[in-house]
Amino acid sequence: MIYDSLARPDGPRINGVAKPSDSPPKRKLPEICYELRGKIDAFLREDITGDDVLRNVQTQVGVSMGVIEEALRRYGPDHLSLSYNGGKDCLVLLILILACLPSWNAPSVSPGQSDPVSDNSPISPPSSESAELSRPLQSIYIVSAHPFAEVEEFVENTAQEYHLDLKRYALPMRPALEAYLQDCPAVKAIFLGTRRTDPHGEFLTHFDPTDAGWPQFMRIHPVIDWHYVEIWAFIRHLKIPFCELYNRGFTSLGGVTDTRPNPALAVSGDCSKFRPAYELRDDDEERLGRDNK
Repeated sequence: MIYDSLARPDGPRINGVAKPSDSPPKRKLPEICYELRGKIDAFLREDITGDDVLRNVQTQVGVSMGVIEEALRRYGPDHLSLSYNGGKDCLVLLILILACLPSWNAPSVSPGQSDPVSDNSPISPPSSESAELSRPLQSIYIVSAHPFAEVEEFVENTAQEYHLDLKRYALPMRPALEAYLQDCPAVKAIFLGTRRTDPHGEFLTHFDPTDAGWPQFMRIHPVIDWHYVEIWAFIRHLKIPFCELYNRGFTSLGGVTDTRPNPALAVSGDCSKFRPAYELRDDDEERLGRDNK
């Protein structure tokens, strides 16, 4: 069952700023990919002194992009998908995947030439758009039983902005994955935004097949070793728009019935006022606003 009826309240908002009704036409996917690759390449070349978090993020980005590029080599875009729900972790993963597509699309180098990916030199847009790079990224959205309208709206907006071929399933996780693989039998591996501190994330590696009894595919975890503060440092340093619930003290997004603002971000103990999610520092406090911790 594909769930396609997203909430569409008037005046959609991202990061608390209303999106203009006369927004410009959607940019083409290659333009977005090369722009993101340029931003990340520039970030990796930054000489960051006095900021241990951003230096760690630079290292994490390099590792994650290596995992993504390895997945592209193993499976190719036709057999890859992304699990996307608009949350901060899969948002970072989405940006990194899109930034890796230009290197996948780049022409191979001749012996003796430098590799434009490994030597971190900028990748220039091609003179003509490639069909490979223009193809939307396959993705699956497993909808919460009681979704936030803000999350639904953000998922819809970003799916359009980043050209996701997004299929929505209002089902529990296992039957949702079964239905997705039945609808998209070419998918052999799925990128997940799971991190080490998430439930069941402690022993995962970058590539893990699904467990027995589950739909069979390769789970790919490029951001598994990122810390909470590193996720937010990346998003804010690169000025990536994010779901507005994070500005209201939500630090882990579930459904309306099991998620609330994080009490660790309450202002002066007032549980009606909360600081934004990116001010939380401790990984262990990330899911204090979730019933299913």
